[in-house]
Amino acid sequence: MQRRQIIAAGVGAALSAPLATWAQDAWPSKPVRLIVPFPPGGPTDVMGRTAAKVMAEKLGQPFVVENKAGAGGNIGTEAVAKAATDGYTIGLSAISSLAIAPHLYAKVPFSVEKDFAPISLVGTSPCAIVVHPTAPFNDLKGLVAYAKANPGKLNYATSGIGTSNHLAAELLQATAGIQLTSVPYKGSSQIVPDLLSGMVMMSMESSLATTLQHIKAGKLKPIAVTSAKRSRALPEVPTIAESGYPGFEVETWFGLVAPAGTPRAIVDKLQAAWRDGSKMPEAISAFDAISADIRVQTPAQFADFMRTENVRWGELIRKLGIKLD
Repeated sequence: MQRRQIIAAGVGAALSAPLATWAQDAWPSKPVRLIVPFPPGGPTDVMGRTAAKVMAEKLGQPFVVENKAGAGGNIGTEAVAKAATDGYTIGLSAISSLAIAPHLYAKVPFSVEKDFAPISLVGTSPCAIVVHPTAPFNDLKGLVAYAKANPGKLNYATSGIGTSNHLAAELLQATAGIQLTSVPYKGSSQIVPDLLSGMVMMSMESSLATTLQHIKAGKLKPIAVTSAKRSRALPEVPTIAESGYPGFEVETWFGLVAPAGTPRAIVDKLQAAWRDGSKMPEAISAFDAISADIRVQTPAQFADFMRTENVRWGELIRKLGIKLD
């Protein structure tokens, strides 16, 4: 009896291995859900929808974008971590959840190291200080002088607590010795109406995705960008480093992840679809429109990149003494 059970188990294993291989080879045989952890219209959404479109063309199945906003991107990112590992749910997450949140919050509902299968870095974008035209300053020097004369009175919007633009503002305050008041929103696209109306005077934008058109129309005023180099879209706008704070550099990044346990063959297919799709003219023009740079990495390179970024932001957050419940 025991011998028959052993033989049956062996036959079952032999049969299941080809079936598992066939399932991976046949993937995708139905639409893939791509979770974007911020509202429509912001940089994460633009990159997510761009990636979804070009990857669908490469893989022959629709990629359906689902916006799942809240908690600085952590709600949607958690949904990816807890999804089935069959390759039919992936996410376009960002620095806020994949490098900042683990060091900022006492408890995060996922482990960056254990709960995700990295696919590829997708894009990078500088944060930017953008203000209402009535703001009583036109450059960073004027902003700092105003903030020092009016401590805590200058409100600034961010796309959420714990996002890269929130941390960029915290770093600026620590570096320049000023006190600002944070007004967190659920995403960049939700800031624009209040910024245009003057309800909030200033925004530390995670990118230029939602404000560039208004800047060019003269409805908003750019003060500085946070990256090491000037933005291609606004080459006349100086960096914070150029404006008196050498070494200041914050750049928002975005990447594709799948739930941990997703078969490597599927992860590799997803990475190849983005690698090839990122070269398509529609992807290049979409990123250019928001002044973002396309990035492509192997899964191993993206895993290493996330580890390095976690070390960097962990050290900075501890240095600044920031901690959220």
